[in-house]
Amino acid sequence: MGKLGPMERDELVRYLDAYLRVRDFPQDPSLNGLQVEGKPLVRKVGAAVDAGEAIFRQALEAGVDFLLVHHGLFWGRPFPIVGHHRRRLALLFQGGISLYAAHLPLDAHPEVGNNAVLARALGLVDLEPFDVGVKGRFPLPTPLVQVADRLGQLTGMQPLVHQGGKEMVETVTLVSGSGTGLLGRITTDLFVTGEPKHAVFHETFERGLNVIYAGHYDTETFGVKALAQHLEERFGLPWVFLDHPTGL
Repeated sequence: MGKLGPMERDELVRYLDAYLRVRDFPQDPSLNGLQVEGKPLVRKVGAAVDAGEAIFRQALEAGVDFLLVHHGLFWGRPFPIVGHHRRRLALLFQGGISLYAAHLPLDAHPEVGNNAVLARALGLVDLEPFDVGVKGRFPLPTPLVQVADRLGQLTGMQPLVHQGGKEMVETVTLVSGSGTGLLGRITTDLFVTGEPKHAVFHETFERGLNVIYAGHYDTETFGVKALAQHLEERFGLPWVFLDHPTGL
């Protein structure tokens, strides 16, 4: 463990920007990095998948002053700060809570990324990057149903299985969240992603491909938790996971 908290907010932001390489993803519509500036000292970190009013209220109640999220508030275009947008920001200002977003940088990170963490938890080896996800393999061919059961245990939800391929799988591509746009590039026995799309239902079977949909939200809890744990180990900052499942 490194030095114990509290920690200067700006020092923490500089560390996160460099560690996550947030400037290496110019294609990302998310405003990665510090989105809302809060208290100058960080004593407690919160981790959440989404930025939203319910999460911000949890953060206030938990005494969080630096909130890490995967899906932030700002996505490439301006909007008026009225209605629910105003309520959201008012809660952050009320608690002096900094909001830090890491979208594609947290999908792709080789240590604390959604895909790398989930792949290791599944037991995949020989991991290599694939777009913002990863490819890997099981040490031995594994029944598809067993992989689905393991994903259910890890995510806490029942995954949706589209078995277009063989029953035993060895090679796997994993892209958390919404990865169906990459379906045409998949060459492995199994593709694991989060959110199903009706438009690719038939393509999955016509390509002879196995796909497991394990939930957009549920496949993207892994990165923010791993990142917050990393900060605790390095800087001694306590953290809490703020859970608000979407069912999607």
